[in-house]
Amino acid sequence: MNILEALKNETLKLQRQLGSVHTAIKILGGKNSVGRHKKRHVSASARAKMSKAQRARWAKVRATKKSA
Repeated sequence: MNILEALKNETLKLQRQLGSVHTAIKILGGKNSVGRHKKRHVSASARAKMSKAQRARWAKVRATKKSA
């Protein structure tokens, strides 16, 4: 086996190893990793309801502080 052929074989081996490393990076938390879910979006009406409920909770807290 000549030197050029050995270098080509080494190149192929290293490319396979690099592919494995890239796959591991993706799995362990790189971009587009497995296991990540799409971000959920809340409609404007649902956001308004949540905001109204939170204001009511804070109003209740403030009311108890004034009376105490």
